[in-house]
Amino acid sequence: MDFALSDEQKAIRDTARSFIRKEVMPLEQELLRRERAHQPGLTRDELRELQSRARKFGFWGLSTPQEYGGMDLPAVTQSLIWTEIGRTILPFRFGGEADNILYHANEQQRREYLLPTIEGDRISCFAITEPGAGSDAANIKLSARRDGDDWILNGEKTFITNGNDADFAIVVGVNDPERGVRGGGTTAFLVDRAMGWRSEFIQTMGEGGPASLVFEDVRVPGRNVLGEVGQGFELGMQWIGRGRYIIPSHGLGIAERALQMAIDHANTRETFGRPIATNQAIQWMIADSETELEAARWLVLRAAWTVDQGVDPRHSSSMAKLYGAGMINRVVDRVLQIHGGMGYTRELPIERWYRQVRLMRIYEGTDEMQRLIISRDLLRGYTTIGGHLG
Repeated sequence: MDFALSDEQKAIRDTARSFIRKEVMPLEQELLRRERAHQPGLTRDELRELQSRARKFGFWGLSTPQEYGGMDLPAVTQSLIWTEIGRTILPFRFGGEADNILYHANEQQRREYLLPTIEGDRISCFAITEPGAGSDAANIKLSARRDGDDWILNGEKTFITNGNDADFAIVVGVNDPERGVRGGGTTAFLVDRAMGWRSEFIQTMGEGGPASLVFEDVRVPGRNVLGEVGQGFELGMQWIGRGRYIIPSHGLGIAERALQMAIDHANTRETFGRPIATNQAIQWMIADSETELEAARWLVLRAAWTVDQGVDPRHSSSMAKLYGAGMINRVVDRVLQIHGGMGYTRELPIERWYRQVRLMRIYEGTDEMQRLIISRDLLRGYTTIGGHLG
């Protein structure tokens, strides 16, 4: 059994690491200064400038098919890159991406929505979650009613990432209540903001925030149906499933950098005439953090490897997200404790991470939903204990 990365994987990872260290991390102090002054962190123009620099490094469209100018990287390689991105507190991601279900667009929709999104000229958001349909996505109520060749949308979506900035939304609505959400009664639509929906900012404990999207008799042309009528919920589940190994991949980078900060601080911070690193309590927090970090790393890489093998990744991805999200919360909590009062200030990124990583146990499937998926797979015989090695 070979646990080593290939030369290509190491080269791509190291190039990404170099870019993050040289081009992105130097902006962190300015980001923290702005946030302490209650100013926006990274502007859209600044983000696009960083993405343009990254494109010169060869990083553009990590998961985007090569026919659209992307890299179309294997999942394991993408996981390694997302870990490097996680090392910085800037809300940065490499450009050239589009929501995976947007590739179901027809030719006209590709020209109008997909290609401009890949190039960064348009911003999309994916809207399925509703006030009464979070973990239970099948409980969506937003109505989609035919009116001649058009559709009329009424309802609300909530906690929508990018919802405040997007100029179009991918919206899943109920077009046939009798067939039900799981029975082919939902449809996905490409809905321009100019068609009449509005967004309302939701303040959270983290920086930035999602949005509620309000649809009041929003008229959508029939040509803006994404995929097929009745396919909406199926497409929505494809979108949600994709992110489950990416989230803990990102968390690994946060945990690695935070733990290194704790080690550096423990070796230099003195109390009672000696470094706090000599205290057993500090040593145990560092040891526990490293052990959990390493365990999460292999769960995440195995989930990504499962994707690359063409095997259903839901079970392994759920385990990776469940354990990885818990790990990063525990590690950041210990790192803040090791830093003491300084860790609680906004002079360092630790306090920011402490608020940011709490979301990882909620979005893209809560801890409880991951446990439900994992236990159901075992109890119903969909998988066996030990997976492919069992």
